[in-house]
Amino acid sequence: MNVFLVILLVCVGILLLVAELYLLPGFGVAGIGGFSSLVGGVCLAYYRISTMAGHITLILSIVLTVLAIYLFYRSRAIEKMALDTTIDGSVGLADPGKKIKELEKEAEEMDKH
Repeated sequence: MNVFLVILLVCVGILLLVAELYLLPGFGVAGIGGFSSLVGGVCLAYYRISTMAGHITLILSIVLTVLAIYLFYRSRAIEKMALDTTIDGSVGLADPGKKIKELEKEAEEMDKH
């Protein structure tokens, strides 16, 4: 039962940290929960199973967290989530005085009718 709980805590911690880094803005509840879950899984492995299991859990959780972040980054999932637009159009610079003169001319023509 303890081994299953350690594995569950480490997996949940990694998922929450990846979600915090890429899906949720800021360092919030998911990041704190993910970090706490990882620390809890490692501590549980040290205290309830054995020191060797704690060392293995610590090393595996660090390696798996780095690997999960790297794989998520390389999967191009960020490109699908991020806004990536470019503006191709251009606006010609207009002479403001010319526009006012045209409006005055139109107003004069309207007054004549």
